[in-house]
Amino acid sequence: MLLTIAEPGRALSTEPIGEREAAVAAASFRALGDPVRLRLLSMIASCGTDSLCVCELASGFSVTGPTISHHLKVLRQGGLIHSDRHGNRINYRADLIALNRLGALLTMCDNRHDGAPS
Repeated sequence: MLLTIAEPGRALSTEPIGEREAAVAAASFRALGDPVRLRLLSMIASCGTDSLCVCELASGFSVTGPTISHHLKVLRQGGLIHSDRHGNRINYRADLIALNRLGALLTMCDNRHDGAPS
């Protein structure tokens, strides 16, 4: 099944996702497997539909600009952010639909858990 946007706090379905959707979600979750990338995504997503350039993002980290650019590339390849070139600047914005789908998947898993220890 294809995940679609749900209302906040509600799971989309009780059906398991299909093979293709699982592969897409796994790639996105892999992209989040680094603390720097998780922080970058958090910064970008907090801007909603606005975008940030590398210079704005790099100021909050103790890593080099090229390292930030690499992490942004991984997030982009994971389908979590988009980039737009404006002259010599590249601006990054969150893919809110992709983030909502991942959130819905986690919500679905959480709603299935009855709180009993496994």
